[in-house]
Amino acid sequence: MRKFWAVFVARNLEFFRDRSTLIFNLVFPIVLIFGFAYAFPGGGGTNFKVGYVGEMPARGSPADSAFLHYEHIQFVPYPGLAVPLDRLAHNQLDMVLDLNASEYYINEASSNGYILEKMLAPANAGTPRAFSKHTVRGTPIRYVDWFVPGIIGINILFGSLSGVGFVIVRYRRNGVLKRFKATPLRAFEFVSAQVLSRFFIVAFLSVVIFAGTDAVLHFRMAGSWALLAIVNAFAILCMIALGLVFSSRIKSEEAAGGIMNLITWPMMILSGVFFSLEGTPHAMQVASRIFPITYYIESSRAIMLDGAGFAQVAGDLGILAAMTLVFLAVAAALFKWE
Repeated sequence: MRKFWAVFVARNLEFFRDRSTLIFNLVFPIVLIFGFAYAFPGGGGTNFKVGYVGEMPARGSPADSAFLHYEHIQFVPYPGLAVPLDRLAHNQLDMVLDLNASEYYINEASSNGYILEKMLAPANAGTPRAFSKHTVRGTPIRYVDWFVPGIIGINILFGSLSGVGFVIVRYRRNGVLKRFKATPLRAFEFVSAQVLSRFFIVAFLSVVIFAGTDAVLHFRMAGSWALLAIVNAFAILCMIALGLVFSSRIKSEEAAGGIMNLITWPMMILSGVFFSLEGTPHAMQVASRIFPITYYIESSRAIMLDGAGFAQVAGDLGILAAMTLVFLAVAAALFKWE
């Protein structure tokens, strides 16, 4: 334990004494959160988003409507009404169509819903089966409320990969690992100290960033803080384990940077950080399931926005835990001191 504790303390001091790195890890995500909160005070885009239940009618059929073919409207299919109506109540959808019952739903407080209803009216008048109107009410969800789990996820991703991956690669290139190998320190003690140190640092930064921005922006929190902390812990461990994989044998920081970009950019684009994956091509949605950050973002948003409990996020936690074990096993098999 003395050897483990010495490496753990040394790694923490190395990070916190590097003021430029510490400030960047704190300031950059905070600037992003406040920037998006200012740029998108209500919603995150200009296009209209309509959820629908049932089969889209064939073009030109008696049940067809010109409204279903207007440009700048994104139609998102759902298997039932419960989920889209909940999203409509929170202003995550602008309208819901029930094509089976020829009904439409709008949120009385939504300006986009009002515009869509005016667009539907002339198209509705020319169809044999006119849509009947229903209204819902609910608390609108700001874009920043939806966006903040993605920013925290990106901070966890970069903090874990760079904090473990680059550090171990730098140690290997500078000969530090070679010196460690000549001491009584075992590989397990060294790696476990690195993991725990990075876990502490990333968790600390995530709490500071979230609490600092929440004090001003007051994020929506419908679920449990404890469950959100558990999800964050699982995600941090998974990202650290992934960082160990790509740093286990790489000898240069240039190669580590290239591999890190190869890993992180697809994650940011395909994991739903900046935009919802609902309504995107099926291939993109399938590809997003291979990234651990996808499960973190989905479970965090479910807890914060929808009040999801442990049963609703247990599947995501199980996948994160399984990925962590796989990454650790691969890293242990590939790890080399030199």
